[in-house]
Amino acid sequence: MNVEALNSWPEREAEAALLRCCGSWRWVRAMLARRPFANEEAVGHAASEIEASLQRADWLEAFTAHPRIGDLDSLKKKFAATATWAEGEQAGVAGAADEVLLALAEGNRLYEQRFGHIFIVCATGKSAVEMLTLLRARLPNSPEDELGIAAAEQAKITRLRLEKL
Repeated sequence: MNVEALNSWPEREAEAALLRCCGSWRWVRAMLARRPFANEEAVGHAASEIEASLQRADWLEAFTAHPRIGDLDSLKKKFAATATWAEGEQAGVAGAADEVLLALAEGNRLYEQRFGHIFIVCATGKSAVEMLTLLRARLPNSPEDELGIAAAEQAKITRLRLEKL
């Protein structure tokens, strides 16, 4: 992470960069308000404090900034600003067997129907089978528990993306 650059960017540029890390406008605005940051640790600390204050609507907004796991078409079209990052994060899906991809698509559909938002998982380093296993394991969760789990996964993704700035 280049903290010096993050601190020196004009407001719009910093806003766009932070929005690529987390799709919650409340999170982005709060991060902008905390600039300048002393170091990387201060950025991470601010991100964590702000995440602790986010409400359900903020998390749902952040989730909409992600493509569905395994949905490579929407990754390239709708999520162009983060496509390279998301493609790397979802690298475990590339080359997965068709039956796994179909099961992911069906699992995503069931998950969205049950919880009202896409399945969020920090996919970095996970295979398609691992992600499918996690998706299936999380389907029985209560909506409240699942929101907390998805928010924690979003926070992991945000940290990885902050490191890439």
